Amino acid sequence: MMQPYISINPDLFTKNAGATLSIDLNAIIKNYDLLNNKTKMARCGAVVKANAYGLGMLPVARALQKTECKNFFVAYLDEGIALRSILGNEYAIYVLNGFYPYDAKTFINYNLTPVLNDLKQVKLWVQICKDANFNYPAALQFDTGMSRFGIDINDLRIIQDESISPFIPTLTISHLACADDLNHSLNLIQLQRFKAFIHHFPSVPASLSASSGIFLGENWHFDLTRPGAALYGINPVPGHKNPMYPVVTLRSKILQLREIPKGATVGYGATFTADKALKLAIVSTGYADGFFRSLSNKICVKHIDHPDIPLPVIGRISMDCLCINISPLANKKVMIDDEIEIIGLNCPIETIANAANTIGYEILTALGNRYRRIYN
Repeated sequence: MMQPYISINPDLFTKNAGATLSIDLNAIIKNYDLLNNKTKMARCGAVVKANAYGLGMLPVARALQKTECKNFFVAYLDEGIALRSILGNEYAIYVLNGFYPYDAKTFINYNLTPVLNDLKQVKLWVQICKDANFNYPAALQFDTGMSRFGIDINDLRIIQDESISPFIPTLTISHLACADDLNHSLNLIQLQRFKAFIHHFPSVPASLSASSGIFLGENWHFDLTRPGAALYGINPVPGHKNPMYPVVTLRSKILQLREIPKGATVGYGATFTADKALKLAIVSTGYADGFFRSLSNKICVKHIDHPDIPLPVIGRISMDCLCINISPLANKKVMIDDEIEIIGLNCPIETIANAANTIGYEILTALGNRYRRIYN
């Protein structure tokens, strides 16, 4: 006989979790204020797509309501619907990836603003507005060098044709490809192209810069900026001191302590061989939790009581755990259940990202669901 289905409370998966992810909402507020003050003449929005970069759309949006932020950006319609249930109608919510024809009514019902990214979307939205005899809000994106989303200069001529006029977007936007490299020549090229586009919409607010673009200078700010990663503590100016407040701390518990002799191998594939006797700790974070397998044998973590002593991750990272060499702690007391800092003040996201040959954005958005999450 089949057993009856048993419903499991999802909180059980994190109540006794082996690792804790702390998210400092006050730091997000401070980061917003820092970015908002830097833009001066421009308003500062907030990008909360991908569940606020993996940190939780609901608590992050609630925190940002305490700031001057009135403009929010998501990637997809479902994200916009979820965000609208959190925010009141006085906030503008832009959906960056545009819309499908069958979703148009849903956009209107939830008062969401699509970012129109190609000529077909523009024509369809104009027709929807004509049929309703109402100018539903929509933003218009220009491709100035990303070759990703946005219309090109030839499309602009068609949009200005009498059959589509008068189409007046509520916002014009583009996106910088190389803003994290302050000296990249494409930054100025994209700025000039964007100015050429928005010249045709002189009364419409314009937005070009996301996190790194804000630090290029006032010429790139226009009327509205769209920071995302910088809000969450990721350095918007790589190679320079991070001006943002740290937001995320990840601490993981020691599951097991052991000693191995010279010549012993560690982990799958035996990718690490001890050149002398070592003391090891098995720690409760693995690639299923967003600590990438590619970090194996490449990164150091810290014991929270001894943050100045690097502890190398050795052997391949497993799905549910990793192994660290605690021999550098010498005769210091280390016990099962002690906490190891994986991400934090002593283990910056940028250091981890560099070791994984990726960016901090990917580290944040990959953080798993098994952590006990604390918002403070």
